[in-house]
Amino acid sequence: MSPLRIVVDRLADWRPYYPSDDLISAADYLAQEATGTQDSATQVINLCGGLDYLDTGYYVSLLAQARGQRVLPSVETLNQLSRKALVDLQLESLAPLMDELSRRGALPGEAFTLRVMFGECLEEGLGRLARRLFERLPCPLMEARFQRRQGLWRLTRLKPLALSALRGAEQDRFAQALNRHSRKIWRTPKARRRYRYDLAILVDPKEALPPSNRSALKQFIRAGRRLGIDVSLITKRDEARLAEFDALFIRETTRLDHHTYRMARRAEHEGLVVIDDPRSILRCTNKVYLHALLGARGVPAPDGLLLYRDDLKQLPEKAAGLEFPMVLKIPDGAFSRGVVKIASAEALAQEAARLFESSALLLLQEWLPTDYDWRIGVLDGQVLYASRYYMARGHWQIYDHSRGKTRSGGFTTHAPEDVPKPVIKAALKATRLIGNGLYGVDIKHLGDRVVVIEINDNPNLDAGVEDLVLGPRLYDKVMGVFLERMEANRRHPH
Repeated sequence: MSPLRIVVDRLADWRPYYPSDDLISAADYLAQEATGTQDSATQVINLCGGLDYLDTGYYVSLLAQARGQRVLPSVETLNQLSRKALVDLQLESLAPLMDELSRRGALPGEAFTLRVMFGECLEEGLGRLARRLFERLPCPLMEARFQRRQGLWRLTRLKPLALSALRGAEQDRFAQALNRHSRKIWRTPKARRRYRYDLAILVDPKEALPPSNRSALKQFIRAGRRLGIDVSLITKRDEARLAEFDALFIRETTRLDHHTYRMARRAEHEGLVVIDDPRSILRCTNKVYLHALLGARGVPAPDGLLLYRDDLKQLPEKAAGLEFPMVLKIPDGAFSRGVVKIASAEALAQEAARLFESSALLLLQEWLPTDYDWRIGVLDGQVLYASRYYMARGHWQIYDHSRGKTRSGGFTTHAPEDVPKPVIKAALKATRLIGNGLYGVDIKHLGDRVVVIEINDNPNLDAGVEDLVLGPRLYDKVMGVFLERMEANRRHPH
């Protein structure tokens, strides 16, 4: 379990709250000498009042980061809070929420002040606003001032708030918010000794086709705890809590213009071990990028060409030498969405016009009909599992969305040594171009030809499917990689 320090200006500032052995004064914290690996694992919550540049609280955050500790607020956050232009840049996406709250009559008068405590507030109906402020600028205590100008609500001031400034009901809400934000503070010493690391698994409980089913998530939790890792499930609402953890495991379908990518970047910035790391998300989620990458590095892939939105008028000429059917893809489709089978030049013109409404580039590739695709799971450069995913009955893809309800084909899972060697070789060669994370490589095997269709940065790991050969050992292997990387981080903090 990572040690925690709650830093306050004076110990007396904590008098209204439950006693905690994690409490330390700013003077004592600043006087401490760094002591190697134990210091680098410490998580610091800085509740000092003086957070201006070179003030006592600023130095607390500065020294925490210099010691390799994770601190809230970070120096970067403090620097942003000190400059209104940077605050405005971080919060420019607030306008739609403010307009919505205004239409609902949730914003009082012509001006109001909102006190935010770990993303929570006292005011009814303004919880989303408080949470959004904290997600964008994670400072434990803040005071925001809003005014209506020419009919539009605007943030006019945002500043850190001292713990000593809280009164009455605010103190109660602060204690509750702190408890929810960092449950480690209230754990018993026995529970703290039980786990050495904390890992968060990001999930979306409402996702229709999640990368891991509920049974698999339970297996990950058990496997982690067997290795001394406390595993917690989090959602996008917990973005501001990332600094509490040592690692982030994303088990939600990733996209670039999405909170999954944003949280991966933030976790990496905080020094966490991250799978999927943001570079892998960037490289894998775009089929146009993968097409160019695989072609440039000599990895066998379907023949194809890129179509530009400006090519619409020239499509008849481009299609003149093509052999149909072909497959037309948008760059960032998932689960067979945004992938269309094209039977003729006329169909190409019609479907391209439709898909160009959402993307400036499309990928047109040869159609390679097979009964199944190989999916080779690769983790840390090693084969983790090998499955065959069969096409949906009566359909040419694994997932069939054509009838309003998603259907999928069957599967089989195999020991890696039973997979054709060229398939394994192609999967490993492809993933080396991406990184050392967790990937699922989709491959078609047609006679002597092995073709990499795509590389997924967020492959399925479902109980009862991909774990049929390894069983619980699959989850142990995944958690084992996290453990090795967290231990390396502790030995050599960034």
